[in-house]
Amino acid sequence: MRTPPAADRGRLGVLIVEDDNTIGRHLETGLRSNDYATAWFRTGAGALTEAAQASYDVLLLNLGLPDMDGLDVARTLRARFPDLLIIILTARTDDIDVIAGLDAGADDYLVKPFSLTVLLARLRAHLRRRTTASPQPEPVTLGHLVLDETARRCTLHGADIPLRPKEFELLALLSRHAGEAVSRETLMAKVWDENWFGSTKTLDVTMAGLRRRLTAAAKSSPRPARLPQITTLRGHGYRLEQEPG
Repeated sequence: MRTPPAADRGRLGVLIVEDDNTIGRHLETGLRSNDYATAWFRTGAGALTEAAQASYDVLLLNLGLPDMDGLDVARTLRARFPDLLIIILTARTDDIDVIAGLDAGADDYLVKPFSLTVLLARLRAHLRRRTTASPQPEPVTLGHLVLDETARRCTLHGADIPLRPKEFELLALLSRHAGEAVSRETLMAKVWDENWFGSTKTLDVTMAGLRRRLTAAAKSSPRPARLPQITTLRGHGYRLEQEPG
């Protein structure tokens, strides 16, 4: 069963995947009253079919769906739509569940029960960050890695490395401050938003994913690969080491 999206596609489109009728109806009503176009699905299969037929800006995803694990929905749609904003709605509070959601490609998570006010604030924060225009620097070479912010491409010996959006932005920010210590607070403010409401655990998960994908790309490369070193500064943040001069 679906609730059709509003006809005005000039508004931001939100795909809601939630099997609880009370929560789903509350989300749909609240978002529409705040000028979002919405489509509401109770199953993962229905949401995947809809996403293949229509364009959406945001996915609000419950993990405990009746037909499939929400993590599989997140992975599938993240692979198809790298720029889709994915926010997980979950009753699972264990760290391992939160980390699994973020590692599946989610940008953020909200633990149930949550208020519509907080959800709307999170949406504004993420969307403000994505739509803020800024001059794009020239491509940067980091060892054998090339980072092109204008094209949003990260390549190793010319082969693309499929970084998640936040992984790319994190590496880009560190590259602009190569050799400098960058605090966790600065990274959260610049890569997520200065009004971030969540835990900085999100940063740790994103950094782990970035390192893992870079390492995997180097191991699979047919040529020897030199990667940039990202040093963890305990109690402070991270530093991307400069190439020896």
